[in-house]
Amino acid sequence: MRTLISRPATRTHSVAPLGGLDSPEPGPPPAPPKPAPPATVLGYSPFPLDADARHFSLTTSTMRLRGGTVVVRHGRRSTSDTATILLHGAAGSWTTWTPLLQAAEATARDLTDLIIPDLPGWGDSPLPSDETAPSVESMAELVADVARSLGYERWNVVGHSMGGFVALQLAASETRATTSVGLVSATSFSIQDSVRHPIRHFSVLPAFTALLLTMRMLRVAGPLGRGLVRTVAGLGLLRALVASLFSRPMAVDATVIAALGTEVRPAAFVLAATRAGAYDAATRWAQISCPVRSVHGDRDVFVTVNDDARLRAVVSHCVVSTIAGAGHFGQIERPLEVLLRLEFAVPLPTKSTTPLLDTF
Repeated sequence: MRTLISRPATRTHSVAPLGGLDSPEPGPPPAPPKPAPPATVLGYSPFPLDADARHFSLTTSTMRLRGGTVVVRHGRRSTSDTATILLHGAAGSWTTWTPLLQAAEATARDLTDLIIPDLPGWGDSPLPSDETAPSVESMAELVADVARSLGYERWNVVGHSMGGFVALQLAASETRATTSVGLVSATSFSIQDSVRHPIRHFSVLPAFTALLLTMRMLRVAGPLGRGLVRTVAGLGLLRALVASLFSRPMAVDATVIAALGTEVRPAAFVLAATRAGAYDAATRWAQISCPVRSVHGDRDVFVTVNDDARLRAVVSHCVVSTIAGAGHFGQIERPLEVLLRLEFAVPLPTKSTTPLLDTF
């Protein structure tokens, strides 16, 4: 049985209840965010994170599905039966996409039919009590169930970091329904190697391996570990600790750093990494038939040139682009460039005869 509990936005569309109750946001509507700067002055990390879905004309819904309970921001419904699904990565939530939404508005790109879930264990979505449940495959099934519950038959899916695993699995398992895949700093083969053999492959992705080992220790520490994270954040040391994730860490908005502190969830991170390590990426992704566009920063410490080559070898319709002056969070650091590289404004080609690699 599916249950949908919605908190409607200022401008929204009607969603047929699946057995649930509508509950409006309390209080008066919030003031809109400050006007976006002209596109000509969009630079590095031009926007803060914005946690109010109503600023983007989105509805917040809690959906109880077969794969678990998930909180979803969705809206801007058009007459299309094709959704645009945005999937965040580990240590993230739906808010990591809000700079991209703001960049779209600043440059008159109308992104419609949006579905932006908090994946289980992150943001407002609880981690299932059964930790064996959220595999890469089951997460993709859950995302498909969300889209279909909202009335969509097809989708373009974009995944950031480990959300890229889910996006690619969704394309592999739902070949008819997935129209295209966009990847933003998608972790892939090198991450899998580091999870499986952290010591042997330490030199490949030292930043990720160090983070994974730290998360494993914090997970064992339980409440003490979470308290340590809060203490570090309270002392203002978190920006230095996450500096390697960004091209210009001191220029990143404070809301980004604060969100990372909130989303440092050792149990969820370790579980996501473990599932990624157990996933047969090459076999699964070889089944993808839709166009795939992958972008990552030229200073991304979680993605290697070898990852690009291996991805293009497995996914025949893949085009890889590198964004100058960006780290692991391209949609936050260079949101306009991400929009352009993923070609939100124009359709993707139906077939790529020659894999391409281009750079800014």
